[in-house]
Amino acid sequence: MSLPDDQGAQWTEERHSPLSSLHDWVYLAREFDYAYRRGSAGGSGKVRSHMKQVRDRLAKILAGKTSVRFPEPAAKPVTAHLGRALDNGLDGSMRSMVRAIGNVQSQLAWEYGYERMPRYLMERYAYADIMGPKGPIISPTLTLGLVLFAPRTTYPAHSHYGITESYLSLSGHWSENDNGVYAPGSIVLNLPQHMHAITTADREPVLLAYAWCGDADTLAAPGMRFSRKPKTPQA
Repeated sequence: MSLPDDQGAQWTEERHSPLSSLHDWVYLAREFDYAYRRGSAGGSGKVRSHMKQVRDRLAKILAGKTSVRFPEPAAKPVTAHLGRALDNGLDGSMRSMVRAIGNVQSQLAWEYGYERMPRYLMERYAYADIMGPKGPIISPTLTLGLVLFAPRTTYPAHSHYGITESYLSLSGHWSENDNGVYAPGSIVLNLPQHMHAITTADREPVLLAYAWCGDADTLAAPGMRFSRKPKTPQA
């Protein structure tokens, strides 16, 4: 039986499995651990603290009797760019994680997540959870996932209440709040309530991994929405 969540994703009740039996998913989770263990904090104490928090929460998930609740695989228009993004990522510093994503890509459910979506963005953006309160890997206090953008995309300003977020760049080049250009391997931290917008380069798609740390109630219902009024990006 398939059960729709609040955003229309279909979750198949019978498809629960222990994480330990799903080797491709274990390897992908470990790639997140490697990235947040070996990646550079660039001298930032806040980034370093967040990276440790992600590792610590992930370690508890991997050490426990964790289950995987598979969604019905789902595509969005932007996933036509996924093959290109993965191919590009195999040439970069994050190739090991990109390869692990490729091994599970047929099982991913791509979603929009927002209460209201700008029409133009429906063709240019989607995300897929890897771990979180809904799954696929069940975790109440850590959400991990992927975000895919088409070339020449502007992702409007938004923020997250009670959630500390980081983006890990896997493929393509992008900017946040016009504060620089990020390449594969970059980790970008967004503290709670920090307003941020994303733009992507002209010719290639962008694939990011993300990590959210927060309390269980907030991660279960993050209330994603874009800013209603233009705001000056925060430094």
